[in-house]
Amino acid sequence: MREPTTAPLRRTPQQARSKARLARVLKAAERVLIAEGVEALTTTRVAAEAKVSVGSLYQYLPDREAIIDALAAGYFARLEATMDAFVQAASAGRWEDPVGVLVDEFAGIYRTEHGFRALWFGSGLTERTRAADRAHKRRMADGIRRILLALGLARDDERLARSCLAAILTADALAQEAFRRDATGDAGVLDEAKVMLRGYLTAIAGRG
Repeated sequence: MREPTTAPLRRTPQQARSKARLARVLKAAERVLIAEGVEALTTTRVAAEAKVSVGSLYQYLPDREAIIDALAAGYFARLEATMDAFVQAASAGRWEDPVGVLVDEFAGIYRTEHGFRALWFGSGLTERTRAADRAHKRRMADGIRRILLALGLARDDERLARSCLAAILTADALAQEAFRRDATGDAGVLDEAKVMLRGYLTAIAGRG
């Protein structure tokens, strides 16, 4: 069972009212990110957008880096929840084209998560967020491993874990390139990603 992704906050809100205020602040931060870019994510700008005092925001998010880290943590959590849902679906029945299903679904997330694209394609990622991204990719790779096992396509060993991480890293790089070229995802690049990953999946399945 993977550990959940949590936002790196100065302190965690306990009361429902405080949790709602923080959620409103992060939604405001995302609006600023999408409209104005990473550099606009100052505590003053985000507090104004959220209609809260800077002091109130500072209780949880003391600076731009903390805001970026918290937004990234939210995106990671949503992606990992989607992967968990796919593991459950794979356990319930067979898929004719696992690669096609996964690439299409995650491309759909890229299309709708404008904040995620704005953050990843910008230049303001923090060292903490980069480290969190590496851990996130390992959890996503474990999701692929669990899907392959649920579908009966692989034997569980250290090599499988390594192969799944390589697949995730490759898929992520190709997805980023597809969405850098076209906001809706370059169809040609996404199709080539499917061809490449299907071949890799066939090789993994054929190891015996």
